[in-house]
Amino acid sequence: MDRFTRNYSLLLGAILVAALFFWGQATTSDAGAGALDDVLTADAKLAGYPYQFRVRALRDGVAMISTPRSPDFPAYSFLQVIDPKLVGKAQDDPAMVAAQQALIDHQKRAMGLILAQPGVKSVAWELDVKWLADHGVHR
Repeated sequence: MDRFTRNYSLLLGAILVAALFFWGQATTSDAGAGALDDVLTADAKLAGYPYQFRVRALRDGVAMISTPRSPDFPAYSFLQVIDPKLVGKAQDDPAMVAAQQALIDHQKRAMGLILAQPGVKSVAWELDVKWLADHGVHR
């Protein structure tokens, strides 16, 4: 084997090893997130809610959970998507207040279930822009 072929083979081997390492890291994180996501989908109360909270990632003990609300996208807007009867209602309307409380209760339940799992130190929330877009909402 000539010098060029040997060096080329070593370089390709190093790239392959690095790619496998990073793929393994991502798979481990996804596997942990998948197991946590199973906890959420197995919960009857959460399963009955129109929005399904999902664990997107688990890194260094922080579980990233999807949410339909954020400071940039208020719950008020999301609730009108899942319940058309709320369209046009004021934020202080009793039906809207009840819907907001139901969302808060479900989000807290999702967080509590995940925080109770081994290896989870905290929860971070990530706006679910894909779900919103799939339901015709564009921020």
